[in-house]
Amino acid sequence: METKATLRFVRTSPRKARLVANLIREKNIGKALNVLHFTNKLAARIIEKLLKSAIANAQENQKVDDVDSLIVSNITVNEGPTWKRSMPRARGSADTIFKRTSHITVVLKEPKD
Repeated sequence: METKATLRFVRTSPRKARLVANLIREKNIGKALNVLHFTNKLAARIIEKLLKSAIANAQENQKVDDVDSLIVSNITVNEGPTWKRSMPRARGSADTIFKRTSHITVVLKEPKD
């Protein structure tokens, strides 16, 4: 049985979010929450909230009794739309600033005994 939670249009670049996502892939819930809590990155706070949301989905929708036995089976960070802004530069020119967004999906499953 799998439980999924998705967060879209997150204001962090996918490359930075993937660094944090790779830390918790294939770990159980207790270890994953512990790693995220002590990781000093903005994406860690975002993914921690998303992981807690996936746990709540498992309890409410799937009626999972033992939440501590769940593992993070899959976590994906995809690229969302990019906001383009310009910044004035010297001699009347301009640089383009790319403000990247991400779509993050967490899938939890019960281990096979």
